Amino acid sequence: MNPKIARFLAQVPATPCLVLDVDRVEENFRALRKALPLAQIYYAVKANPAAPILDRLVGLGSSFDAASFEEVQSCLDAGASPDSISFGNTIKKVSAIARAYEKGVSMFAFDSEEELEKLARHAPGSRVYCRILVENEGADWPLSRKFGTTIESARDLMVRAGEMGLDPFGLSFHVGSQQTTTSSYEAAISKVGMLFTDLRDAGINLRMLNLGGGFPVRYRDDVPSIDDFGIAIMHAMTKCFGNALPDMLIEPGRFIVADAGVVCAEVVLVSRRDKNDDTRWVYLDIGRFGGLAETEGESIKYRITTPHDGGEVGRVAIAGPTCDGADIMYEKANYRLPLALTSGDRIELHATGAYVTTYASQRFNGFAPLEEHYV
Repeated sequence: MNPKIARFLAQVPATPCLVLDVDRVEENFRALRKALPLAQIYYAVKANPAAPILDRLVGLGSSFDAASFEEVQSCLDAGASPDSISFGNTIKKVSAIARAYEKGVSMFAFDSEEELEKLARHAPGSRVYCRILVENEGADWPLSRKFGTTIESARDLMVRAGEMGLDPFGLSFHVGSQQTTTSSYEAAISKVGMLFTDLRDAGINLRMLNLGGGFPVRYRDDVPSIDDFGIAIMHAMTKCFGNALPDMLIEPGRFIVADAGVVCAEVVLVSRRDKNDDTRWVYLDIGRFGGLAETEGESIKYRITTPHDGGEVGRVAIAGPTCDGADIMYEKANYRLPLALTSGDRIELHATGAYVTTYASQRFNGFAPLEEHYV
């Protein structure tokens, strides 16, 4: 919570709502650029595609990682040039590939021969990069099951890309979202770096290594600083590549926007389900279907503040307002909130600028998506 957001919330906007400080987005972008000055930043649009964010990042010289044609178009509408956009989803409709290519996008991700064939047919001559499957240990939100291929398959696919008239531009990996260890990047760079060298020796003109995103923000627990990640990454890169560093790309989303935003919500009900159970149930007017989808499995643990902080606290379970039994955010994560908390109180969930607005359902149970305010 910074003074700008606090001043806006003092106007008592309707809840639930997200209030996001765009100046903080710029501060985070500059901090990341300072920590990794040799890397080109491709903002992961899926984290928060709001126009004020894209406009600011275009002005800062950012590039963009798009997951759909709609995200491509949003970047173009904000003034981004087509050659600053990477279509980073490895699963794309033919129509999306063709439309992006028609708009001038010329860099695409893939991780299978079938996707490569679509790119050769509908985006001929484009730069392509293959996503490698790496470990996601240490990530609060792993991404390793759905995406990426093996080192062995990637080698064959990159050779095949050249044979199909595409430009085998580079390799990529993703160590998982909200990655809390620097060693994960070091291990992934070492793994992918060996393939990079092997392909170069085989005559493939690789020029780029995409390190993905995953840089964490502080929720309830401390995490390594962005400078710690920068030092670890550059040490691993120089160890693998010496002075012949390839172009480095990174795809931050959460790190850029998460701590720029605060969700303000209203307490709908505080109740005890069993008189012999000390746990109170706190129901909010926002839940998993209202944008807090990353609480699935109690993975992302947002910091919560209330008007009664400083008073006596007790254990709580925290749930959303809908009639769906899955709409429970926290039961096991040992959240403790003030005993004075009651229906009608407003609370804040911090570092909610990423993935909340885009995960919000469209009127499930009739509840409107949360309001968005960019200040």
